[in-house]
Amino acid sequence: MAFWKILVLFLAAFGGGISVFLFKGGNHKQLKLVLSFSGAYLFGITVLHLIPDAYHGNDNLVGVFILIGFLFQIVLEQFSDGIEHGHIHAHAHPENKVVFPLGIMISLCLHGFLEGMPLAEGQQNELIFGIALHHIPAAFALGSVLLSGNQKKSSTIFFLFLFAIMAPAGYYFSNAISTGGIGNLQQYFNRIMGVVIGIFLHISTVILFESSADHKFNMRKMVAVLLGMGIALSMFLLEL
Repeated sequence: MAFWKILVLFLAAFGGGISVFLFKGGNHKQLKLVLSFSGAYLFGITVLHLIPDAYHGNDNLVGVFILIGFLFQIVLEQFSDGIEHGHIHAHAHPENKVVFPLGIMISLCLHGFLEGMPLAEGQQNELIFGIALHHIPAAFALGSVLLSGNQKKSSTIFFLFLFAIMAPAGYYFSNAISTGGIGNLQQYFNRIMGVVIGIFLHISTVILFESSADHKFNMRKMVAVLLGMGIALSMFLLEL
């Protein structure tokens, strides 16, 4: 994959997190629109590209691993508080008490690592921008949680950097597997992709169904969702 695509992945997550120092208050309507667009785009890419590709090897157990990935994401969210969806659950702490959200950090980094894995299988152009856009509100939420825990600015930047490199690291690891560079794991690659597909399905559908506080779509979010799915469909049709 071209280096600039890796750079887009990194800068989207890191830039989204760093922007927490620029925006004040709890009203981030534009980020919510980006989240709705990326969720719809990610759902479209998963259905149109990743799922059909995962079954090319005629492995009947791929569906089982999709379910495993779906359930695994549910488990991750018990520790991440839904930050993958851009949800901000910042809690007030005593002024001088430093609180590090270890569970959130670990689960979010693992989530980012897994999201980068499908990029090794030729779906780079379709997925790169969807994942990048999805990571903007997720990184912003992570930055908000870190600051609410009274982390120093330098520490917050470091942890945001750590999250930002997870998707590129997932790509390089997955690429090594798909090319047979790591042991004999290539034969299980479609099953690994099944887990990632399950995660994508959970993330994207939760974003779509929790698009607002009352679970209703307003016109702006509806346009963002239709635009995301429309672009995914257009790119798919152009490849036929």
